[in-house]
Amino acid sequence: MENTTDSGYDYSQYIVVEQCTRDNDNKLGALLSILYYFMFAFSVICNGIVLVIIRRFEQLTTVTNILLLNLVMSSLIFMISLPFMAVYMQLSNWIFGEVMCKIVSTVYYLGFYSSVLFLALLTFDRYLAILYPLNDSQVRNRKYAGISCTVVWLVSGLACIRPMIIYSSFFSSIDSKTFCEEYPRNLTYVDMDKLRKSGFYLQLSVFLIFPLIVILYCYSRIAITVMSSRIVSKFKTVRLIFIIVLLFFMCWTPFNVVHLMNMNNDDVSDCDDEQKLGYALQITRTIAYFYFCISPVFYTFVGKKFQNHFRHLLVKHFPKLKRHMSVSQNSRSYMNTKTTPNDNRDI
Repeated sequence: MENTTDSGYDYSQYIVVEQCTRDNDNKLGALLSILYYFMFAFSVICNGIVLVIIRRFEQLTTVTNILLLNLVMSSLIFMISLPFMAVYMQLSNWIFGEVMCKIVSTVYYLGFYSSVLFLALLTFDRYLAILYPLNDSQVRNRKYAGISCTVVWLVSGLACIRPMIIYSSFFSSIDSKTFCEEYPRNLTYVDMDKLRKSGFYLQLSVFLIFPLIVILYCYSRIAITVMSSRIVSKFKTVRLIFIIVLLFFMCWTPFNVVHLMNMNNDDVSDCDDEQKLGYALQITRTIAYFYFCISPVFYTFVGKKFQNHFRHLLVKHFPKLKRHMSVSQNSRSYMNTKTTPNDNRDI
């Protein structure tokens, strides 16, 4: 039925289509970003304790400890970006300038990429240690660890070139605000949409799917070997790495799935569906960031040797706690005993 007035003129062609706004999910993101400050503080404290214990008690004499040290460093690098992102989300305005926009974006991706690769590397290292113990001293040494860590940082750094180039701060005259986003600026002949999507698919394949395949393969072989040989001592070491890996993918997979849906929502015409996707993106992103905050807790509660190191550290600085907790003398002996590079003691 035609929408007409008494004059018989059809005004239906002038019906104004309401634009879908994202204010509600942006407000949710601003509210959730308050947690970023607590995540940052907690992560700095806990990861700092992990670094102190690894350096003081373990002296980086094992491959696993060297890899764990680099994993903690990558988590700290990632967490440095969170306070800046929290301020940005709460103000909906980038106030830190062009240079910091590129630095924060690069630090964010560097921490994320390197963390994933170090998790895969830790799993592969456990795979070699358990399935090929006879060749352990020839393959798993400090030189092997140094080369592996260098490759991870190099690959992660090269992958950060794209965000370093395309992330820029720009002023929007419509909103009268400054944004720090993927912005082509002088890249006149670059299809920004294709570059953005290709970057995401590269991240999804190289820094999520490929490490996941490696980790699943290594742990399936490790599980078969451990259950068949009943190596209890090695099972305890494997359990630490397994929980860290499982925690990572439980926290990061939902975010990547929602992000993938958001990248391909061009055909979404329903505003409600678009807003629901926005809510899901804000929530899953906070869960993903939460991983870097709580992962040091698992270093403490899963590894019994680490627990003893931590208790010894507390007793040393707070002697009154000695009456409330027992400390093994092994922690003290670790500081005074030189170990060989191929020592298999792990946290």
